[in-house]
Amino acid sequence: MTTKIRRIFSAVAVSIALTLSANILAQDRVKIANGTLEGAPDNGVRSFKGIPFGAPPVGDARWKPPQPVQSWTGVRKADQFGPRCMQRNVFGDMNFRANGMGEDCLSLNVWTPAKSGREKLPVLVYFYGGGFIAGDGSEPRYDGASMAGRGIVAVTVNYRLGVFGFFAHPELTKESPNHASGNYGLLDQYAALKWVQQNIAAFGGDPKRVTIAGESAGSISVSAQMASPLSKNLIAGAIGESGSIIGALSAVPLAEGEQSGVKFGTAIGKDSLAALRAMPADQLLETTAKPGLPRFSPTIDGWFFPKDPGAIFAAGEQARVPLMAGSNSEESGYFGIMQREKPTVENYRKALERLYPGKADEVFKLYPATSENEVMDAARDLASDRFISYSTWKWVDLATKTGGKPTYYYRYDRPRPAMRPEMGDAQPGLAGGVVRGAAAGPPRPAARGAVHSAEIEYAMGNLDGNKVYAWTPDDYKVSKVMQEYFVNFIKTGNPNGKGLTNWPKFSANQRLIIDVNTRAEADKVRARYEFLDQFYKKQ
Repeated sequence: MTTKIRRIFSAVAVSIALTLSANILAQDRVKIANGTLEGAPDNGVRSFKGIPFGAPPVGDARWKPPQPVQSWTGVRKADQFGPRCMQRNVFGDMNFRANGMGEDCLSLNVWTPAKSGREKLPVLVYFYGGGFIAGDGSEPRYDGASMAGRGIVAVTVNYRLGVFGFFAHPELTKESPNHASGNYGLLDQYAALKWVQQNIAAFGGDPKRVTIAGESAGSISVSAQMASPLSKNLIAGAIGESGSIIGALSAVPLAEGEQSGVKFGTAIGKDSLAALRAMPADQLLETTAKPGLPRFSPTIDGWFFPKDPGAIFAAGEQARVPLMAGSNSEESGYFGIMQREKPTVENYRKALERLYPGKADEVFKLYPATSENEVMDAARDLASDRFISYSTWKWVDLATKTGGKPTYYYRYDRPRPAMRPEMGDAQPGLAGGVVRGAAAGPPRPAARGAVHSAEIEYAMGNLDGNKVYAWTPDDYKVSKVMQEYFVNFIKTGNPNGKGLTNWPKFSANQRLIIDVNTRAEADKVRARYEFLDQFYKKQ
C-alpha cells in the first residue's frame, strides 16, 4: 500500500471516528430549561444524574418551598448522583451511591432509552421510602436502567427529610404567603413533578403520561400527591407499594405540627426561627437523635392539603387516575403484637385485650388462631395491618369508590431467599440490605412471608443490584412477572398483558397474589379493615 493510500485511509478513519464521537456526544447531551446536560451510557440506556430541580434550601431558604434553579451556561456534567438529603444513619442497611450528604440535595436522576426528544415515551417518577427520615434516589434498588430498557423514561427524586422536610412552626406559618408550614419534603416532590412537566420531553418522555410510584414513605408520598390540589393535575397514574397517608404517617392539623415545632426548638435551646435557621445542618440533624423529642409529620396546612387527605379521597377531590397498589404478606412480624411473650393462644388473647379493651373477642374472630403456629400467622397479619396494610387497602377502597378510574390491588407473597454464604452472621435489615455487629441485635425470628420492602428489587427489575441474597430462578420468575405488570400499567393504565395471569379490577372484589404461582382471588380482608377503620384518627 502506497504512502498516499495510507494517508487517505487514515484521514477517512479519523473522519469516521470524529463523526461517531460527535454523534455519541450529541446523544449524551440534552437541552433543558436551565441549560445543557451531558449524561452517560448506563446499561444500554442513557442516564442523567444529579440534575437540580430546586435551588439549595439553605440559610433563609431552609424551611421554604423549593425555589427556582439558577440557569447555567456551557455544558453541565450529569454523570454522578447528587448529595443525599440530610439524614441520620437510621437504617444501617440502606445503600447509597450518592455524592455525600448535605442540605443542597434537591436533585433528580433520569434514565431514558430514547435517542431523541421526539419519542413521547411513558414516564415513571419514583419516590423512595424510609419513613420520611431516610432514603435517597441513588439507592441501587430504585435504579431506573431496567425500566428504561423496557421503553420507559424513569426518574428518581430526592426530597427533604425529617426536621429539614417536615418541620412546622408558627413563625414559618406567619412568613408564608400561603399561611402554611411543614410539608417541605412533599413540596419538593411537587416541584420535581413540575420539572418533569417542563423538561421530560427533552429526554423522550411524554409529560401527559407520567405515573408516580413509591414504596413505604414513597407510597405514602404517592397518595399525598394524588390528594394535593397542587399536584393532582401533573400525573396520569399512580402505583403504591405498602402505605398511604390515610392511616400511615398521617398528616396532622397545622396547629399540632406547629406545637411540635415549638416544643422541639425549646428542647434544644433555640426559641426563634432565626436561631434554628442559623444552626449548622449537621448540628441540627444531631439534635433530632435526642430522646423525647417530637417526630415531624406532614401537616394539614390549608395549602398542600386543604383538608384531611382521607376526606379529600372520600369526596372524590383527588387526582382521578388509574391506581395500582398493595402490600406485603409480612409488613410486620408477629412480635409486633406478642412482644416478648411466647405465641400461645392464651398469650395472644391477652395481647388482643391489651390492644383492644372490650373488643378482643371481635378481633380474635377476625384474626383467629388455635395453635402457636396459627398465632404467629394471625399476629403477623394483625401487626402488618396495623402498621401499613390497612392504610394501603383504605386508599384503594376510597379511590375505587370516588375516583372513577380502574384500581388494582395486590398482596405480595414471595419471601426473600437465603442470604449468600459470604454474608456470614449478618441479619437482614428493614431496608433490604444487612446489619452487622451490635446494630444487628439478637437473632430475629425467621420471616413468615414477604417482609416490608422485599418487593422493590423485583418490581423494578433490580435483583442483580442486590448482592446480599442468593437469588434463585423462582425469584427471577417472580421479578419478571411483577415488573411486567408494572411496565404495562405505566404504559397503559392497565397491568394486564400477554402471558400474564389476568388481574381483575378491585371493583370486582378481587386482588392479585404475587408469588411463584401468581393468581387472582377474592378480597378476603375487607371485614378486617372495616373493623380497623374505626381506629383511624380522622382529623
